[in-house]
Amino acid sequence: MNMIKIEGLIAATFCSFNSDGSLNLSLIPAIVDKMVEDGLSGVFICGTNGEGPNLTIEERMAVAEAYIQAVNKRILVLVHVGHSSIAESRKLAAHAASIGADAISSVAAFYFKPSSVQNLVESMAQIASAAPDLPFYYYHIPTLTGVGLDMIDFLRLGEEQIPNLAGIKYTASTLHEYQACLNYKQGKFDILFGYDEMLLGALAVGAKGAIGSTYTFSAKLYLQVIAHYNRNEKEKARELQMVSIGMVRCLVQFPAIPAQRAIMKILGYDLGQCRMPLKELSTKEAELLKAGLNAINFFEVVDSCSGKATEMSPAGLKN
Repeated sequence: MNMIKIEGLIAATFCSFNSDGSLNLSLIPAIVDKMVEDGLSGVFICGTNGEGPNLTIEERMAVAEAYIQAVNKRILVLVHVGHSSIAESRKLAAHAASIGADAISSVAAFYFKPSSVQNLVESMAQIASAAPDLPFYYYHIPTLTGVGLDMIDFLRLGEEQIPNLAGIKYTASTLHEYQACLNYKQGKFDILFGYDEMLLGALAVGAKGAIGSTYTFSAKLYLQVIAHYNRNEKEKARELQMVSIGMVRCLVQFPAIPAQRAIMKILGYDLGQCRMPLKELSTKEAELLKAGLNAINFFEVVDSCSGKATEMSPAGLKN
């Protein structure tokens, strides 16, 4: 198996639903085309923003199949297979491998939680072994799972017990630990950063790849942050990162996932209602969100950004 290093940005995409609450798979090709045109390196599907925990495993398999078909090898497809049941995670992992996914990822069990790093590694090893030929990324998101174990210890134990361990999707604000993971054994693992509003800080400590929800609708902005940073144009990078921070400050006045789905609707992608307990923003809330974004000229700034951040090999891979 060829372990990958991902450069550039991966969009954590949102799930789309019909008015009756069923999956709307017909919108996926248009979303994928936007991701390709915006210069993204890939998509991360059925994760937090894709409402994976709110979908049945049959629905998650259908979403994965639709993405694989729509992408058609143009960019990477990373499939989140995490579930409160390891047995169900294994089914999702094996399915992802069978349909041609590029990698899989899983959160920790979030009801009965791992009691130690060793317990977490054992759990992830069971999931990863269901797709032994696919790179596996542990999805570290302690604010949602409540599992905030030491990630250096995870890498140390994981490299011995998870043969296809590629790295970590690191969605936490602890940049010091993120930097330590990046530098573990001279950068052995691929550590993808997951806090969009802190991307510039992550670049400063060595990040090359990132996964985030707001890349779905503002990738060009962040790619220019990367481009300015790489050209040592630090002030321009900071200015654009502040636009991202302003956007996030608008978002957090509302439930985050419904708010981002509302932005997609503004851009012409009507994703339908969320799955309960998530709820779509009210008309008034959506108007307030749009007004806040217009006040910081968010859409105009994103539209003014163009071009890819770096010269990358196909699909953002570094061999």
